Amino acid sequence: MNRHRGFALLGGLVGVVALVCAAIFGAYGLLDAGSAGTGGDSANGTAATSGTGGPRGQNPPPGRAAPASADSWTGTWATAPAGVETDAPNGHPGRSIRNVVHTSIGGNSARVTLSNLYSPGALVIGHASVAVGAGGPRAVDGTLRQLTFGGRAAVTIPAGGQIISDPVALRVPYDGDLLVTLYTPLPGGPVTYHPSALQTSYLADGDRTQDSSGTPYTEPSRVWRYLTAVDVQNRESRGAVVAFGDSITDGVGSRTDTNSRWPDVLADRLRGRNMGVLNEGIGGNTVLLDSVRDRKGESGISRFRRDVLDRAGVRTVVIDLGINDILRGQERDPARITAGLRELTRQAHTHGLRVIGSTLTPFGAHRGYNPVTESVRERVNAEIRAGGIFDAVVDFDRVVRDPYAPHRIRPLYDAGDGLHPSNAGYRAMGRALGLDLLENKAPAKL
Repeated sequence: MNRHRGFALLGGLVGVVALVCAAIFGAYGLLDAGSAGTGGDSANGTAATSGTGGPRGQNPPPGRAAPASADSWTGTWATAPAGVETDAPNGHPGRSIRNVVHTSIGGNSARVTLSNLYSPGALVIGHASVAVGAGGPRAVDGTLRQLTFGGRAAVTIPAGGQIISDPVALRVPYDGDLLVTLYTPLPGGPVTYHPSALQTSYLADGDRTQDSSGTPYTEPSRVWRYLTAVDVQNRESRGAVVAFGDSITDGVGSRTDTNSRWPDVLADRLRGRNMGVLNEGIGGNTVLLDSVRDRKGESGISRFRRDVLDRAGVRTVVIDLGINDILRGQERDPARITAGLRELTRQAHTHGLRVIGSTLTPFGAHRGYNPVTESVRERVNAEIRAGGIFDAVVDFDRVVRDPYAPHRIRPLYDAGDGLHPSNAGYRAMGRALGLDLLENKAPAKL
């Protein structure tokens, strides 16, 4: 038997084992029946999925997923699923995943959204918890809460689905860390994840969802697994702003564990206004092309509904997208890029959202620069500045460019590759966006 046939046979056997396990444990949540009461409707936090299950408004089977809704919640943190973790084809069976995330707005209760979007197989969550972080994998004493799903401690998320937890009472801090921990007892499909977290999370062996010391979490990682959103309830909330873009929104070039992306800077400025800020950037993402296999996500047009319109409490979206259409997608027609940006605005307007768009930042010292790519960027920016694409414009190009060489990033703002800003560059971008533009005004008629 040659190597390829052997791998194929092994893969088949793994698939059979996974299917058998899923069949046996599909109702895993029944083991905890009666421990957490009964589930309510989606407004009260019932488990939820998209793309599978029954119609909205119907109660799901115990421990299964049902449709999600935003209701009166406000997003405090979010990330966009970009693809699958290549070195975890069967997930992390028998292990606990402690995702560390940073909040924007605070609240007095919380719920989380988990995604199995890109897996062909079911995902079993044995237990889950949320806590306020005390640094690294440690939880603040007295803050650890068990999460349930439709009243059950365990849940199965079908292939392509997502789930929203029941709410838990928890004083969520503004500008603080949360620990969202998931125990996956069985092999599943590939992990749906966000590959560039710029935040250290952790793994531990066994079910350590109730561990507040953090001691078992000896394996650090810099990705977010399965978790895509954290929402809070806050009576003073004025809604959320979504930052939608590529690696420059994702924060590539900023220092890990410093929360120095431009959306983080914006969140700090909005703290007194009680608004959440959700970062839906994906490194390498484009307006027009799907790149899930490369872990760069679906196109902006394709993912806009899931990553923006379906987020809780969204009032405004800031779009900074298009550079990778030029650099990765080899798009040489600026009209195609600007037409895609208009489509994003159209989608936002159908939901009453205000849209602020950014000019494309310079990349003159990057390997992808040449007179043709620079011409496309300049023509896209000219049309953005002229109006007719977004409700308002933030000119990130002018904020970070070198005044003596406008096709390049200012040296102080360059992370070193000629494309991505440094911490100082992101700070300038986050401060450039006028807060009055984010107010809940009616969208412009473009």
